Amino acid sequence: MKEATGELNATVVVMSAIAVLIAFFYYTLWPIIKSNFQRNSQCSKAICEPCKADASGERNCDFVICHPKNDPTNTFECVYKG
Repeated sequence: MKEATGELNATVVVMSAIAVLIAFFYYTLWPIIKSNFQRNSQCSKAICEPCKADASGERNCDFVICHPKNDPTNTFECVYKG
C-alpha cells in the first residue's frame, strides 16, 4: 500500500509540474508569439516606402515605414526584406 501511495504522490507532482508549464506557456509565451505573428502578417500585407539613402549617401535599411493598403495615415515600421 505504501508503494501505491508513493506512486500516486509522484503522479500528482508530475501533473502539477505539467500544469505549471502549460500555464507559463499560455500566459507568458503565447501572447509574445501571437503579437509577433500579427506584426509580421501586418507587414506582409502593407505598402512600404523604398529604402532611401540618408544625407551622407549611406543607406540604412534596417526598418522601413509602411502603412495598410486602405489607411495611409496609420504608419508603422517593418523590417526591411530588400
